Amino acid sequence: MTSIDKFARLKLDALQGASLLRVLRETEGQEQINFCSNDYLGLSQDDRVKAAAAAALDEYGAGAGSSRLVTGNHSLYGELESRIAELKGTERALVFGSGYLANLGAIAALAGTADLILADELSHACMMAGAKLSGAAMHLFRHNDAEHLRAQLEQYRAIGRNCLVLTEGVFSMDGDLAPLPDIIAAARDYDAWVLTDDAHGLGVIGQGRGSAVHWGVAPDVQVGTLSKAAGSYGGYVASSRSVIDLLINRARSLIYSTALPPSVVAASIAGIKIIASDTAICAKPLAYAQMFSAHVGLPPAQSAIVPLILGSPDSALVASQMLEREGFVVAAIRPPTVPSNTARLRLAFSAAHSSADVLRFAAVVRDRVLENRPSTQ
Repeated sequence: MTSIDKFARLKLDALQGASLLRVLRETEGQEQINFCSNDYLGLSQDDRVKAAAAAALDEYGAGAGSSRLVTGNHSLYGELESRIAELKGTERALVFGSGYLANLGAIAALAGTADLILADELSHACMMAGAKLSGAAMHLFRHNDAEHLRAQLEQYRAIGRNCLVLTEGVFSMDGDLAPLPDIIAAARDYDAWVLTDDAHGLGVIGQGRGSAVHWGVAPDVQVGTLSKAAGSYGGYVASSRSVIDLLINRARSLIYSTALPPSVVAASIAGIKIIASDTAICAKPLAYAQMFSAHVGLPPAQSAIVPLILGSPDSALVASQMLEREGFVVAAIRPPTVPSNTARLRLAFSAAHSSADVLRFAAVVRDRVLENRPSTQ
């Protein structure tokens, strides 16, 4: 065994011992109902989305061939970005290879070593990575605590030339909504900019237009993804014309990445069209999440995501395996994705579910998971 293999084996053994080892598993062909997918509207399987992808594949080929700033900026991008900007209520939008790349590129382009970043402590890993890459001084504020943010702005704002405040609109692991009006108000009082990641808000809240529309506010920069409710793949930044022009010139994750395949962009256009025109389908994930919450005795869901916090990684794994035997796919979410002692089942509801699916699932969770939770949870 080489030294690099020994290094890897030691790390893997440590993960295994802590019940934190992850493995890839195939899911196709299994007769199970998925309650952990981010395909909130079921659009990845929608005939309109698939047909758009197939037509673009036939017309444009399988790949883009280069980055967008070379020859990869095929004509479908313009339509997609116009539709995203219209949906989000901004002047412009810019599509990236993924939501991770969008956050990485935007945050590092908007903040530098002379600047300050204040981030909600539960912000997504890609937001934290973008903040670290920027080189800016960074401090965390307590989750969804606008008063603590205000206190940190009072304490630290003077050290930064510019200040960028980071938060998710809908938090990916807890499903709760950020208090955007209070966060934006605090930021405005200290000449700080607000960047929201609304990956889990698009297509689900605000009549499908996301958390900013839900609250009736306008963050300076809105980041999101096309791989969840839109049923396709990619990420985007929606903002003013000048901010988007800056990102085209400064966002390294855009400049140095090959463009998305035309079929993927075409699928995203179809998905965004559906979100913009069909408010009924956009209402279903939250309605099902709230139906589930009511039947198991939890507080009303705020989004399509409902967390069942079980504590230890072992508890989450056991519950996940039990649900699989009952015909449900629910992944165990463990540290470092979530804080220590908060391993959980992260339940996600989709318009592709039925009321019968949700009620049967609720009965199993209530009787087999919640009743067996440790009393300290």
